[in-house]
Amino acid sequence: MAQTVTFKVNGVERTVHAAGWEKLLDVLRLHLGLTGTKCGCDDYTCGACVVVVNGKAQRACSFPLKKIEGSQVVTIEGVADGEHLHPIQQALIDAGAVQCGYCIPGIVMELYALLESKPDASRDEILDALDKHMCRCTGYEAILEGALLAQARMRKARAG
Repeated sequence: MAQTVTFKVNGVERTVHAAGWEKLLDVLRLHLGLTGTKCGCDDYTCGACVVVVNGKAQRACSFPLKKIEGSQVVTIEGVADGEHLHPIQQALIDAGAVQCGYCIPGIVMELYALLESKPDASRDEILDALDKHMCRCTGYEAILEGALLAQARMRKARAG
């Protein structure tokens, strides 16, 4: 059964007419053209599809369309400020954590949700967040290094 939902994506209100079976991932990629959110496994295991819904990291591959009505969604396309990368994106690049880039959008969004809601997250909390993601190209040490670098830069920006 077809469904119509209205929600905000990266600060812009959108109304989408979609099939009832579609997940948030399908709507973002197929209806809205936001292809930065990746489909890696389609079964909730890899983390490539993570977006932020109402401030929380969510797997778009399993997020039902009917639950998105009235929500605020942030995708990887919404974190940078024009040509200026978000500190998380830049820190992952600086730490050498970006190889093929397929898993990185989901990792960025997971860290974005964590560090926006809990700027002083512990190393263990950061590790727990990263543990929900699979990466086949980069060493996980570089990803952790990038996450900690991003946290330090975001703290400094808030203090300064």
